Amino acid sequence: MKLQAHRIRYLLCCAMALVAVLPAPSLADVYVIMNASLMLTPADITSVYTGDKQLAGGTKIRALDNHAGQGEFLSKVLQLNPGRYDSLWTMKSFRDGLTPPTVKSTDADVIAYVQTTPGAIGYVTTAPPPGVVVLRKY
Repeated sequence: MKLQAHRIRYLLCCAMALVAVLPAPSLADVYVIMNASLMLTPADITSVYTGDKQLAGGTKIRALDNHAGQGEFLSKVLQLNPGRYDSLWTMKSFRDGLTPPTVKSTDADVIAYVQTTPGAIGYVTTAPPPGVVVLRKY
């Protein structure tokens, strides 16, 4: 009986350790939005956010990061963790002289900037209002 209780405790500890290292389930949707002047396809999103695409049809792309939704965006869209994303942009800055996406604080800030700035692209975790061009929903 004592041995069986020991095994149960051991299995419980293993299960709790496994749960602790698994990522939390993702609940929020991510909407990639862009200014109506921008001509991009959903396939371009990764290229824009990794610095491989800076122009679209002669228009300079102005990418935005959203502080409030960055974790969701990185995991769902780019399949990167924040450390890897920061490292990527540090290398691009030094090697290629590129500037990382501007960071906005909230979904509302991103929406306002994208609506009023030609070439702007960003992402939000709440459904954007009518009139905002949604490039893709994740």
